[in-house]
Amino acid sequence: MFEELLKFFVVMFVVVDPPALAPIFAGLTEGASRQYQRRMALKSCVISLLIFVGFAAGGAAFLSIMGISTDAFRISGGIMLFIIALDMVFAREEKTTAAENDETRRRADISVFPLAFPLISGPGAIATVLLLFGSVESATFFAGHVLVIALVVGCCWVTMLAAPRVMKVLGVTGANVLARLLGVVLAALAVQFVLDGVRSALQLG
Repeated sequence: MFEELLKFFVVMFVVVDPPALAPIFAGLTEGASRQYQRRMALKSCVISLLIFVGFAAGGAAFLSIMGISTDAFRISGGIMLFIIALDMVFAREEKTTAAENDETRRRADISVFPLAFPLISGPGAIATVLLLFGSVESATFFAGHVLVIALVVGCCWVTMLAAPRVMKVLGVTGANVLARLLGVVLAALAVQFVLDGVRSALQLG
């Protein structure tokens, strides 16, 4: 049992990739208050955990009823992530004033999108949960693996809280450069999601 849980933790940690959230979170909340950052980090993690548990409990049955495949999740998640990547690369907020940007950050709720989905509970992570929990054998199995999911999400929370300190080391210029570079990486990741979904769908077809 322990070996299975450890293996699942490694898989989920690699798929979710909590360390990669730090610079992305810092870029999305740049200039916002510390209170706002903490609220968004906690809220996004709680929502992500609920999403994971929901799919673990009844995701396979729901998708089957709705006629939705996991490949569709990969493709749709990739498209949404690509839009976020474009915003990061081209820094569209620069078209507004600093005061308007501050007001936007105070009002914007990024906890659901893009933090909870698709950055934390993305299509790859959801697909992993669906594949594993599709053959739940006991309540102990379910509870143990849910605890592993909670541990991975907790790692995401810690990473996002540490993001401001990481960005202080980089400075404003370094943060801007890193945000654009990460935008390019996110764009590539988004395209990979779409390609994986299309490739898998064609193989099944």
